[in-house]
Amino acid sequence: MFTDRGILRIGIKAILIAGILVLLMVLFGCGEQEMKQVDNETILSAISSDEEKVTFDVTTPIADVISAPAFGDYGNLLFPVDNGYTSGDTLGELQLTWYNYINPQTTVEIINTLYDRACAGETIFYDIYSEEEKAADPDKENTGLFFFKGEPGEKFAVCNAGGGFAYVGAMQDSFPHALELSKKGYNAFALIYRPGAQTACEDLARAITFIFDHAEELEVDTGCYSLWGGSAGARMAAWLGSYGPAAFGGDKLPRPGTVIMQYTSHSEYAENDPPTYACVGEQDWIANWHTMQRRLDAMNALGIDTEFHHYPGLPHGFGIGTGTVAEGWLDEAVAFWEKQMEE
Repeated sequence: MFTDRGILRIGIKAILIAGILVLLMVLFGCGEQEMKQVDNETILSAISSDEEKVTFDVTTPIADVISAPAFGDYGNLLFPVDNGYTSGDTLGELQLTWYNYINPQTTVEIINTLYDRACAGETIFYDIYSEEEKAADPDKENTGLFFFKGEPGEKFAVCNAGGGFAYVGAMQDSFPHALELSKKGYNAFALIYRPGAQTACEDLARAITFIFDHAEELEVDTGCYSLWGGSAGARMAAWLGSYGPAAFGGDKLPRPGTVIMQYTSHSEYAENDPPTYACVGEQDWIANWHTMQRRLDAMNALGIDTEFHHYPGLPHGFGIGTGTVAEGWLDEAVAFWEKQMEE
């Protein structure tokens, strides 16, 4: 039986829900592609009481994170949808194929940050394809952008995880980067794409187009945006940097102002490539650091601004490098990007 206080609480929640829905319709109801709407269940989760909220830690089962109501129907995209490339049942045990130095505390921070923002009513995930497009091509179902919001009106970056174009290793190779960029005030997106080099680049082109189309609603500055990537994700960033979004099905938009690459043997380049920062470990058994250096040296000879770092003893997939000889590389990469903003 409801008490007067219970009825009042329900009434207040109903008013809040109605207000949020109106606000969402005003903010996101227009544009070339409709932005993903938050449904009633997600809104209810977002305004639920503190007693109903949870805090995740290293012992939290990954399955519990995926099924958390605040993450709606995209919780499964926080981790690789193909679990053949993962191991471990909890956040602290998570391991990803081809990756090293996965920091459980960083994993926990990422999940708690996204969860808290979702519960606060922020939109943390956007579809890049319409329901009709996903119905026509079911492979597009497992795509989208996780948004790590920075300061309103700041520039944006799109972070692309590697995974050999077989899966998306976001929890080591794009989420940590996006989180750190958002702490610095930049608006960072982490792309979940379809495996396969061509489809991955098509998804990145679509993601960039989506961000440009909704720049006002997302509160991002589209000038001198940057593309980040590790391993296969670095190839994506480089290809889009060389050829632009239109070459992969996106709109005719500016190429990125800066490309930030980690550990890949990508050797192609174009005369009009964007300024490029790259880093890799000297003990990388997948991406030879000499190959990366030769590419950047060749680009530099064409007058393209570049910066390259290689780290002794470091293997493939070190992510943001916490606790390694590469720690701090992300700050250097941001400084390189900021240098391009000034030119």
